Amino acid sequence: MREFRAVARELGYATSVDRAGNGFARRGRGRPRILFLGHIDTVEGRRPVRRRGGRVYGRGSVDAKGAIAAALCAGRDFAGPGELTIVAAVGEEVDSRGARHLLSRRAPDRVIVGEPSGWDGVTIGYKGELQLLATFRGRRTHYSSPAPTTTDLALDWTAAVRGLASARHTESLFASLTAKTVALETRRVGDSETVRVVVDFRLPPGLSTADVLRLLPEEPGRPRIAVRIRAEPVEVGRANPAVLALSDGIRSLGARPTLWRKSGTSDLNVVVPAWKVPAAAYGPGDARLDHTARESLAAAELQRSIAVLDRAFARLAREKSARRPRGRR
Repeated sequence: MREFRAVARELGYATSVDRAGNGFARRGRGRPRILFLGHIDTVEGRRPVRRRGGRVYGRGSVDAKGAIAAALCAGRDFAGPGELTIVAAVGEEVDSRGARHLLSRRAPDRVIVGEPSGWDGVTIGYKGELQLLATFRGRRTHYSSPAPTTTDLALDWTAAVRGLASARHTESLFASLTAKTVALETRRVGDSETVRVVVDFRLPPGLSTADVLRLLPEEPGRPRIAVRIRAEPVEVGRANPAVLALSDGIRSLGARPTLWRKSGTSDLNVVVPAWKVPAAAYGPGDARLDHTARESLAAAELQRSIAVLDRAFARLAREKSARRPRGRR
């Protein structure tokens, strides 16, 4: 975070850090209040930072420090009217604790979430996520017995859960409910057996996490269910001001904007349902490189995204009458 604040101050921003550890860089004051919400944390795994062949390599170059760098550069000459705040949030790769901490603050008028969309793309939708830990307890039985083992019950329940998702499959991945078994652990102490299964659902808009919890089978095994991750799906309007401003910036460079709907999640899932403000996600980089050893960002793409954001910030600032809208945008 020290590096974020040092760079931001060098570019003329006022900086601060909140109790959650989020970093803030601000320019201007008043309305409209424009928030660029990036995240500073990355997944595990060290990748040496280097520049080679016109690309910047390193963990976070795409997801999503590249987006924060683009926003800081784009906003260095922001002259208003209004206030531009760039946030380097913590915890997005874990539990979005940084973004959730922001919800207690006054809602901004416009939000751009910093996530890789490609310099000529804008993300308008993310699926929701529901990750569950199912715990099964039983007694050891002889393997020749007709009675199922505790592991059998866990596997049968998991198959039923996957069938629940399969029944809601469509030709569109974004519109489908999916379920994956991501971990399975068995333990035995004396005659007592415990099996823990982690299942991860990805939910389309129109299906809430509460809906999925109600649909879960109780049998076989009657497991104890604990929720590990819970994020509602989100899809914003194609014509909301944030999308239009970013699209205008892309067109100004001679490209046609692509609107993305993604099967992952982001902090857009956290802030849009709570704040109900016009929003979109944008940032340079190929999302297919997220979390991989090949994570890298073309310097030319970074420059284009800076130009897109510069124009988008200026357009949003001109909307002097920006007010919190009613309902979802």
